[in-house]
Amino acid sequence: MSINRATLIRGALAGAGGVLAAFSALAVAELVAAFVRPESSPVVAVGGASIDITPAQVKDWAIRNFGTDDKSVLQAGILTMLALFAVALGLLALRHRRVGALGVLAFGVLGAAAALGRPDSVSWVDALPSTLGALAGSAVLYTVVGSLTGPGEAVTPSEPDGWDRRGFLIAATAAAVASAGAGALGRGLAQTRSGDVAASRASVTLPAPGSPAPAISSRAELRIPGMPPFTTPNKDFYRVDTALVVPKVDASAWRLRIHGKGVTNPLSLTFQDLLEGDLIERDITLTCVSNEVGGRYVGTARWIGVRLADLLRQAGVQPPSRGGPADQLVARSADGMTLGTPVEDVMDGRDAMLAIGMNGEPLPFDHGFPVRMVVPGLYGYVSACKWIEDIELATFDTFDSYWVKRKWAREAPVKTQSRIDTPKPFARPAPGTVMIAGVAWAQHRGIDRVEVRVDDGPWQHADLATEHTTDTWRQWSLPWQATTGTHTLTVRATDRTGETQTEQRARTIPDGASGWHSVVVTVT
Repeated sequence: MSINRATLIRGALAGAGGVLAAFSALAVAELVAAFVRPESSPVVAVGGASIDITPAQVKDWAIRNFGTDDKSVLQAGILTMLALFAVALGLLALRHRRVGALGVLAFGVLGAAAALGRPDSVSWVDALPSTLGALAGSAVLYTVVGSLTGPGEAVTPSEPDGWDRRGFLIAATAAAVASAGAGALGRGLAQTRSGDVAASRASVTLPAPGSPAPAISSRAELRIPGMPPFTTPNKDFYRVDTALVVPKVDASAWRLRIHGKGVTNPLSLTFQDLLEGDLIERDITLTCVSNEVGGRYVGTARWIGVRLADLLRQAGVQPPSRGGPADQLVARSADGMTLGTPVEDVMDGRDAMLAIGMNGEPLPFDHGFPVRMVVPGLYGYVSACKWIEDIELATFDTFDSYWVKRKWAREAPVKTQSRIDTPKPFARPAPGTVMIAGVAWAQHRGIDRVEVRVDDGPWQHADLATEHTTDTWRQWSLPWQATTGTHTLTVRATDRTGETQTEQRARTIPDGASGWHSVVVTVT
């Protein structure tokens, strides 16, 4: 075997040893995290920290391009970078064994710091997964690469074959088997815990609401191919949040505190308290502020819950218009997220609620089980706190919530918007009657008029489906006598206050997108 070939083989094996060390570190960390909490694992902790420091424009880009897969893309990116660094550390350890092992420990320190720095971290034990995982990974790297360096600290060109092949295979195999076992045990324990929480959700029976939602008229939903259903199924409802691991909260252990400025009777509520409360049921359309013009981050569901204003009044809260000292409701989630909602909006008579049910079933975990906030008329980042566990009354001058710190507007009423759902962009319909149809929304104001324009022609009034409530979207349609050629179809809506959505294009940051939605079709 030539020296060059031996060196290449030894280098490849050292790089593989680095990857094995990283695998061992992650496997042990996941096992420890199963005893601590899933959010303390290094990939989740570092991923969460990465999300926190990512500029808002980049987050918005990721949501637009990857949708609900943005978190998977981030985790894949973290693991790819870790693998590359692991190879580098393996090669470094080939010549500087102790330095390479210390490099693994340095990554453990980074993971521990990220875990302790998370807003939902409450104990030093969150650092254990990254710390113990790094110690395991460091030991594996030191041992496995040690069999490649022979009797000395580092390999030298004069000792091309001075390494223990049998020792390397034994050490690498033992580390791989032990790591795989640790990872499997960790996943098993996590699945067991998740199963226990799933059983908690499965045991929930939603009571009949004291104030049921009115029946949805058949004339509120257009039976036109390509149109979305009036009520969005839970499996299709959009999800936009920063949680890399969906919090799994046991309903029997859940508690909600209401406290803070102007609260004369602090409350501590259980899930059973809400189940036994005065429940309302309402159809409400929610919209994410990251929804681009014509986007899909909007949906309607039937929610059941307790009026938030009733709970605030029970706690002694008065809105600012009646002399209350707090103008901001700060909601905190189980994952450490903070949202700030205007107290006046919550208490102005709209159906703001702490929801416990969605479309006839307990909230799905992805959408906030056991309890979330729903406030019609406001973008989700200032109102729709999922996995809520704390409500503090404060002021906008004294506290900036998570997204406000990142330059989003502190108050964000939903803008009047409309969307063409059919025909789709770049569709090729045949000449003749083509049905143009879509949805429009202006929650808590209602839609009064929808107009459609073909190319640069005059605006034409679309036919509006029956309005269900002012808090839900409204479907519309317009039959078009399509002629051969390429055409641009544009829509705009006017809300019940008389305001017509603006033509001026604006991105989602800082308070929601604006502009008219258009699609280009070719009639052939």
